Amino acid sequence: MRRTNASAQTPRWSALAVLCAGQLMVILDGTIVNVALPSIQRDLGFSSSGLAWVVNAYLVPFGGLLLLCGRVGDLIGRKRVFITGLSVFTTASLLCGVSQDPAMLLASRFVQGIGGAVTSAVTLGMVVTLFPQPKERAKAIGVYSFVQSAGGSMGLLAGGALTQTISWHWIFFVNAPIGIVAALLAGRALASEHGVGLDKGTDVVGALLVTSALMLSVYTVVETTNYGWTSAHTLSFGAAALALLLAFVARQAKAPHPLLPLRVFRSRNVSGAMGIQALMVAGMFSFQFLCVLYLQKVLGFDEIHTGLGIFPVSVAIGSLSLRLSPKLIARFGPRAVLLPGLALITAGLATLGRVPAGGSYVVDVLPALLPLGVGFGLAMPSLATLAMSAATPQDSGIASGMFNTMQQIGSAFGLAVLSTLATSHTDALLGNGASTASALTGGYQLAFRIGSCLVAVALLLSATLLRSPATAQRPAAEEKPVAQNAAR
Repeated sequence: MRRTNASAQTPRWSALAVLCAGQLMVILDGTIVNVALPSIQRDLGFSSSGLAWVVNAYLVPFGGLLLLCGRVGDLIGRKRVFITGLSVFTTASLLCGVSQDPAMLLASRFVQGIGGAVTSAVTLGMVVTLFPQPKERAKAIGVYSFVQSAGGSMGLLAGGALTQTISWHWIFFVNAPIGIVAALLAGRALASEHGVGLDKGTDVVGALLVTSALMLSVYTVVETTNYGWTSAHTLSFGAAALALLLAFVARQAKAPHPLLPLRVFRSRNVSGAMGIQALMVAGMFSFQFLCVLYLQKVLGFDEIHTGLGIFPVSVAIGSLSLRLSPKLIARFGPRAVLLPGLALITAGLATLGRVPAGGSYVVDVLPALLPLGVGFGLAMPSLATLAMSAATPQDSGIASGMFNTMQQIGSAFGLAVLSTLATSHTDALLGNGASTASALTGGYQLAFRIGSCLVAVALLLSATLLRSPATAQRPAAEEKPVAQNAAR
């Protein structure tokens, strides 16, 4: 009996819309909470140190479980994992919204992070499997990249509006209808798949090692704001995380059915794209987090105006990711599109590194936001294309999980390093008699400049490590087996 193409039977673009809806909900939650933190602290009585764990309780399981969840999707079927993640995330969101004390909110945020990891880990893998042809894949990845990058800015706007007009509880309640509808539609729109089977890759020891290593790494990084980078706490936990990670790599080299097949990293484009993405995201996080603080604490913006102030970045990212970037990638290759994108991000962050204490949004901030939005709209789809370029249908889940893991590690590292440096420099300036506005601005300037340097390093690595467009794209003869495998 002739096999039919499952993705052809299912409207693929409808399936993409469902996948992106679930991913958008997860991405929004990563930033929508930030603007509501003062209200949460007042209502639930969080201490200053405890308040940070409203964010960290989500980041630790999210960053730690992405890799494992991606592989589980390959083994038991990505559709099943995606719907399970949506269900867990939606339920936990409701529990967050009804929380009446810090303990309940933190526990619910931890479960929410688990649901977010389960959902996000398999999304990109499903996208590349649905669209095996280069031109369609470039368009689909452009849509996915828009959701990934613009969702953060949209979260700031939505969080500010909901917190000011209703209450902070609704930043969590709003996930419920989106999650329920997305889960129901996913059951209809996504093609059923069974995965390769648990007997093809059940590496329990490897799963425990990598999950422990990643969760401990994220915990160590986010806690540097409390303990410092050279403290015994940071050094001991960091050493333990590194030891676990090295043990995991050794295990994968010898395991008969490895959780993370090391062949994934044989492609210079794939391994290079993973590291470049971590640097880019670490640099960009200085914008996403510290520019918000500059607008609020120096220029005096409220939550809604802060979200509106950042929104031009989302518009620029959307216009590039959804239309122009896919065409450029299909025409010139992802590497050729990535290089100018990283150059624009570097320039935008360098421009923010010169914002004055008595600055103007239109004169000093907006000129930096436009190259940041355009650059990210070019760079993110290119990196996603490169990172998934060597992924087979059997390994696309683990590749997707790895790509998202590097993004989370980059953002956590960027937040911890840049915010710590900004705070230290601000304190030094205050000690030297500078005004509060000048000291805060000086700290933000330093962080923006370091962020610009991180992206500049990513640009240098892209120019030297990644292959030329002619060799980065697989020959047409190699595309047919991938398309046939995706259809089975």
